[in-house]
Amino acid sequence: MVLRGTYGEKVHRAFRMSRQGVRWRFHRLANAVYVSAYEAIVMIETTFGTELRDHAIHISKERYALQQAPAFVSANRLAQGTERRESTEGDDV
Repeated sequence: MVLRGTYGEKVHRAFRMSRQGVRWRFHRLANAVYVSAYEAIVMIETTFGTELRDHAIHISKERYALQQAPAFVSANRLAQGTERRESTEGDDV
């Protein structure tokens, strides 16, 4: 059953699904995905300690910034970026 009306029409236009569909997806994200992510963090930190936390936060911020970059990147540019990363990875040790 799809509920319509002022609120329902706005939700349907924005997400292209019913209010129930939007509610189900956000409920799943909040209760399943988000909570399971924290479960994994707790398991990792109890096993390895909290020393990796700052490094993980740094990596996640870099990944988020890359996701915000323009969608199209030429294959040549990607290959050059990969080569640079591989050549500098051994220098950190």
